Amino acid sequence: MLRTEEMILNVGPQHPSTHGVFRLILKIDGEIIHEATPVIGYLHRGTEKIAEDLQYTQIIPYTDRMDYLSAMTNNYVICHAVETMMGIEIPERAEYLRVIAMELGRVASHLVWWGTYLLDLGSQSPFLYAFRDREMIINLLTELSGARLTFNYMRIGGVKWDAPDGWIKKVQEFVPYMRRQLAGYHELVSGNEIFISRVKGVGKYTKNDAIAYSLSGANLRSTGVSWDVRKNDPYSLYDRFDFDVPVRQEGDALARYECRMAEIDQSLKIIEQACEQIPSKGPVLGKVPRMIRPPKGETFVRIESPRGEIGCYIASDGSKEPYRIKFRRPSFYNLQILPKLLKGENIANVIAILGAVDIVLGEVDG
Repeated sequence: MLRTEEMILNVGPQHPSTHGVFRLILKIDGEIIHEATPVIGYLHRGTEKIAEDLQYTQIIPYTDRMDYLSAMTNNYVICHAVETMMGIEIPERAEYLRVIAMELGRVASHLVWWGTYLLDLGSQSPFLYAFRDREMIINLLTELSGARLTFNYMRIGGVKWDAPDGWIKKVQEFVPYMRRQLAGYHELVSGNEIFISRVKGVGKYTKNDAIAYSLSGANLRSTGVSWDVRKNDPYSLYDRFDFDVPVRQEGDALARYECRMAEIDQSLKIIEQACEQIPSKGPVLGKVPRMIRPPKGETFVRIESPRGEIGCYIASDGSKEPYRIKFRRPSFYNLQILPKLLKGENIANVIAILGAVDIVLGEVDG
């Protein structure tokens, strides 16, 4: 009779699929995982505590570095929270620019996930295609903001400056191009029987599990829950756009893959409509006092980031710095289900399950 002994295996932080800042301690017996313990904090910077000593406008660049693949949505959530407390009205053109920037960022973020997930599973070509097309979005957002990754474009009351001449037209030309590339992605990967057999039924959980663990984004929608803050609790101008919320029922890695790929298409629909509706002229910054001092009180706002539901809580004592600020970071919550998913799994499925959750460690550690 074959006898095995339980052993401890460290996956990361040096493992390429943990991106250098995540450690997973696995207790294994042969090939089977008995216990999985995530170790986080390698990228912790104390963003929320630092923010308590900063003026509100100074906090915005710090949000870029949380989920560094969706800086625009991070920018927006803190601006939205302060604007809600102060009752600031946002010019229409500025709000359209915000939506276009956030949805371009969502597509770019999903492209990084798609490329790196397939790379983790052993396929190199999708990674190259994804980064080729993401580069086009990065170039557009660089023209708009002046930066390449941590864009820092949003401002309390609007955006820091208007789009360059011809920028909207470039975005409009990008949409049909990206749709053609997306069709190619599906042809290359989505219908590939090797890929399907690798992820179908892997990392499966139920709708009740997803709700119990406070999952959001594709991790929640893959279990049949139709919940997207843009649709269910609209903010900004999202109630003006016609788009669907992609939902799957299976709750496995393949379902999460299909949700995110469908979300790219829906973001392109929103971008297309926003480019058609945006006023040709107008201010891009509302009437904002020189010193931002929200009134005493508390507020909590939430928006839909590429990773799920990101929230911002602010407690103000009437001064120019927040008394307390707290971000609900979706990657942190989504990661919590990982020990449950890995228990009893074969070690070969670890990376397939982790990659399908789609975490950004800057957001997990805060």
